[in-house]
Amino acid sequence: MKQQIVNAKIVNEGSIIEGDLLLDGERIVGINAPSKNVTKTIDADGAYLIPGMIDDQVHFREPGFEHKAEIATESRAAIAGGITSYMEMPNCNPLTISEEKLLDKRSRAAQKSLANYAFYLGATNDNLENIKTVNPGLTCGIKIFMGASTGDMLVDNQQTLENIFASTGLLVATHCEDTPMILKAEQEAQKRWGDEIPFSEHPNIRSEEACFKSSSLAVSLAKKYGTKLHVLHITTERELSLFDKGPLENKQITAEACVHHLFFSEEDYESKGALIKCNPAIKKLSDRDSLRQAVIEDRIDVIATDHAPHTVDEKARKYMTAPAGLPLVQHALVSLLEQYKAGLMTIEKIVQKTSHAPATLYQVAERGFIREGYFADLTMIKPTQSSTPEKILSKCGWSPFAGHDFSHQITHTWVNGNLVYENNTVLDSPKGKALSFSRD
Repeated sequence: MKQQIVNAKIVNEGSIIEGDLLLDGERIVGINAPSKNVTKTIDADGAYLIPGMIDDQVHFREPGFEHKAEIATESRAAIAGGITSYMEMPNCNPLTISEEKLLDKRSRAAQKSLANYAFYLGATNDNLENIKTVNPGLTCGIKIFMGASTGDMLVDNQQTLENIFASTGLLVATHCEDTPMILKAEQEAQKRWGDEIPFSEHPNIRSEEACFKSSSLAVSLAKKYGTKLHVLHITTERELSLFDKGPLENKQITAEACVHHLFFSEEDYESKGALIKCNPAIKKLSDRDSLRQAVIEDRIDVIATDHAPHTVDEKARKYMTAPAGLPLVQHALVSLLEQYKAGLMTIEKIVQKTSHAPATLYQVAERGFIREGYFADLTMIKPTQSSTPEKILSKCGWSPFAGHDFSHQITHTWVNGNLVYENNTVLDSPKGKALSFSRD
């Protein structure tokens, strides 16, 4: 089927052009090109048309934690938020630490996911052979929880870390926090407050020092072994010193920031409490502002979500037992567009960090750009007076952005040329595809 999107502001590869986009089946076949035999035309009426976001860090909780989230529900929330592809984390139950478990997840997604998908192979202290022998086409990369994990995936053996960094040719993505430092800080907080630790203590317990110690180790190992390293969810100004400015294409070591760390600061714990408890923690206002600047100057290479839902009841617990993580995919892009509205970041930069950069970094084939011949993964965005999150599509049913009026909204999303979201309505078929990778 041929589709045409007309009168759009097409945002792609650092520029904005006004015009039309022609789709034929799954692919983009023309940009401001002559068209005939068009089956469907959508008038963008001056709205922005961007490549769909590729989210390189989500937790969709399946299998094992379906009471929190499922591939079906969270992929619905993702496409409503303009995310057309995602890369999902291994700390589910059972853990995704073998090729067999990767294949199981891919099978589940093929049946249920409305967005395109890929899955990380998780590292443990004893699955080095699985890492060495995995079919590289089955995974987006190796995930290491260095120093901290909520899913029994802590890799804290120095020799194991050395072996992983030395032996894999795949991208290594790391969660970097130092567990001994965190445990000591928790004990000190419990001595002071007992069971009533305020959530505002979270950035002191999950401290700058704990982040920097672990991130520094990851960077040193990558330099020692020549490993392609991607450090996830940077939260501190201090850590930024570990990463270079400049084009992603020239880097062996890259960094990611997440939307909630770019939006909230420690000032929000008073009103949000457990709802913004996440690991690593949301920290000082100065850290948030430094992260924003690092995005602008290309020290931060990718923006993702770290979508990690928990139930309302779980989040209602006291500090020590309330789980860490937030549902984010539905409002990630619109939260970033608040920075565009405020003049802090261009929409071209947002597209670079959410679409172009993850496609380039992970070598995703034929996605992440608006180019002829590429898959038509697209998102349309319109300015709006107010768009307060009300209809939450994540299974958990809540959002940390509740009560915030956004200045833009997602009106349409296409996945593989199929219109899957239109004006607040999710169209449940067809399903997304497994991401392919163009690796040497």
